[in-house]
This record gives sequence, C-alpha cells and structure tokens, in this order.
Amino acid sequence: MTLLVPYDGSELADTATVRAASFGEILDERVLAVTVVPRDNARYARSHEWLADGEAFHLDTVAERLRRRVAEIAPTAEFRYDLVDRNAPPGTISKRLRRIAADEDTSMLFVGSENAGRLTRSVASVGSGVAADAGYDVVIVRQARPAASTAVRAVEGELEDGVDAG
Repeated sequence: MTLLVPYDGSELADTATVRAASFGEILDERVLAVTVVPRDNARYARSHEWLADGEAFHLDTVAERLRRRVAEIAPTAEFRYDLVDRNAPPGTISKRLRRIAADEDTSMLFVGSENAGRLTRSVASVGSGVAADAGYDVVIVRQARPAASTAVRAVEGELEDGVDAG
C-alpha cells in the first residue's frame, strides 16, 4: 500500500508530505510524493515557484528542484513526476493524480489544500478533484501547523531531527 501526496511545492503540500511521512513511519507504508507537470509551461512553473522570473523551462531543472525539496522535508518519501499537456486544465491534472493513486495501490491520500473537500469549492482546485475519489481515505491538510496527534507529533519530531542532523 502507498500513502500518496500530490506535491506542488507549496507550504501546505510540504506539510502534507511531512504528515504522510509520519503516518508512513507509524504504519510502515511507502510514501510517494507526485507532481504533475504541464509540459514546457514556464508560466505555470513560475506561478508555483518552481522557476524564477525569466528563467526558461527545463524539465530536468524543475524535477530536480522538486525532488530535492521532498528529500529535505521527508527523506523517506519517494518522489516522481508525471507530464501532461502544456495547457492542461486542473481537471486533467486531478484525473492524472487519481490514475496514479489507483496504479500505486493508494490507501491514503494526503492533500495540502485550503479548500479541498469543502462543500463550496473552486472549480479550478486540483485538490478538490483528487479528494473526491472514494477509492482511498483522504487526509486534508488545511493549515501548516503540527499534527494534533501525540504519536504523529513524536514521529514528525524524529523526522525533523533526522533532517537537521543530515
């Protein structure tokens, strides 16, 4: 089984990744952070701060920056990216993430989103589309703060200590 995190490099995605790594440690499950990248779309990459202003789009650069960030915040997590068309709408990105979740035998999905799962949601929200799938449990991380659970907090502390020491 896999704990899956749709990862876009945002603060909430970072928190969701750390939370997934904590659960992965407790449950002894694989953690996979996945980024869906629109092919050759520098504007999209800049809007997600994967590239600096004026920096040309290079897939290897974007992928390596995301991979490094995931490794920094959750060293035990795996990272992968998947490509979609340059101007893919959020619905396409959500569908791709749901397909990856099914292919990876996902038991829990950790999504960092301020609006995923709410009754009133943005049509453009990737998180909402992924959280709507009934094939796995969903943990929605809406605030970048420590977990409430004592066990999860303890594991997150151990993970952070490992990052600080490494």
